[in-house]
Amino acid sequence: MILSDHSLRQLDEPYIRSLPEDACRDLAVNLLIDLKTVRERLNQDPSNSSVPPSSRLPWAPNDTCHDEAEENGEGEDEKNEPEAEEIATDTSDEAIESKGEDKSGKESPAPKRNPGKQPGAQGYGRTQQLPVTAEIHHHVQCCGGCGHHATEEENQVAWTGFYTIDVEIGTPGISVTNTKHIYYDLTCPCGHVTRQYPHQEPDDPFWEGVGLGEWRLVGPMLSALIVSLAYRMRMSRARIREFLHDWLKITLSIGTIQRCIEESARASAPVEEQLADEIAKSKLLHADETTHKEKKLLLWLWVFVAQRTVLYYIGYRSNEIITNLLGESFPGWLMTDGLKVYRKYTSRLRCWAHLLRKAKGLEDSLEPKVQRFGKRIHEILDLLMDAVYKAREGPPLGDLKQIHAHLLQELRTLCTSMETCPHKKARELAREFLNDWEAIFAVLSHPHLPLTNNEAERLLRPLVILRRISYGTRSENGTRALALLASVVETCRKRQLSPWPYLAQVISARRCRQSVPPLPEPVG
Repeated sequence: MILSDHSLRQLDEPYIRSLPEDACRDLAVNLLIDLKTVRERLNQDPSNSSVPPSSRLPWAPNDTCHDEAEENGEGEDEKNEPEAEEIATDTSDEAIESKGEDKSGKESPAPKRNPGKQPGAQGYGRTQQLPVTAEIHHHVQCCGGCGHHATEEENQVAWTGFYTIDVEIGTPGISVTNTKHIYYDLTCPCGHVTRQYPHQEPDDPFWEGVGLGEWRLVGPMLSALIVSLAYRMRMSRARIREFLHDWLKITLSIGTIQRCIEESARASAPVEEQLADEIAKSKLLHADETTHKEKKLLLWLWVFVAQRTVLYYIGYRSNEIITNLLGESFPGWLMTDGLKVYRKYTSRLRCWAHLLRKAKGLEDSLEPKVQRFGKRIHEILDLLMDAVYKAREGPPLGDLKQIHAHLLQELRTLCTSMETCPHKKARELAREFLNDWEAIFAVLSHPHLPLTNNEAERLLRPLVILRRISYGTRSENGTRALALLASVVETCRKRQLSPWPYLAQVISARRCRQSVPPLPEPVG
């Protein structure tokens, strides 16, 4: 870099206009060199520099292979040109059809093949044999024809069965169980044969291909363990498979592991209604959002945090999610950032941490006027924060808005004067203060309320880290599963309880056509 920060701070429009023509040209050349240098640094990514791959945004396309092909001089014509031995000499219709081409001579695109086992392909049975630790006999209770109540010994013959592998958490340690389920049929004296079937929930249009019922290889607690490894420990499906095989001697396929996660989410869907009801009735609610990528679709991950409840949604950044959850009016206080969709709620709070960071950014500006603006905002907010903290320690002297009216008036005057400033960041911050004035300084009249939105930001952080590792989700089922399971897990954590026994209870109840258990009460 030619010009230092110290030199840039001294440059402004009047100074440049006062320079002679030759000096102005020399300065323009230096600025051009610096601009190109900075632009080249901004354009650095893992494909053209030593920048680590983790710095790539989740939604940024990975064009490394394409770029390398272009650098090697491989054009589209060269890459699409067939090898000499692959050129067909038979131009008959049958030959064209056998080569996957139409009669016009153009090659038809090959059908896209989904990963994993293809529909109609021959399956393979389970090869791992574990010792049976328990047997559960499912006898017929009564005749389906005449209603005769049967006993276990009365003409009941086993007709099918399956094994369920599960884990038990002991004190201390973890053990593996393999339970054999046996189902019977009954031949009644009336001649009717009644058969006992394992329960299976009807197909859900949303959860396409996700079954929920008793006939399962993986037990409830093992499913909860898989969810823990996937979302809390942030392990890939292949790493989960490796962990289960190496440490518990359980061999499961990656597809089975994924189905366990999706089944756990489908079982937890009714819990979301309980969470949404508690969120809508909360007296203080923190809300925040961040980006989320579902394959090629850019969505937003929302989090809503009450005193003992956490709820996640993944959807678009629109008014629909807020309205569906909170309605047109919310009875409690709502702590948010500056997103416009929140402005319709009157009892709203603004996070001061966001404002302080933006003011600090203006302090580091190279424009002296903008620098002074950011510094003064930072000083005023610091003084008001000290007043709020002192009011919390003892009985307040009165309404802090009236006590510090001179500071608020000075800040409003500053923001009004910078509302049309050419500097974009300064102009946006000034307008942000003016648009959200009541929400920002409502805490002065209610010092017991929070100053920051840290509660929501802390609960977004684990999923942001997971997003950086996994680059988002790949399907609508995966997106829904992430939001549902994260809501259940973080709610239990908020109540200082382990979420995994509760999640296992939910899965077990839903497999047997029972209602989900109520959310556990917080400890203490």
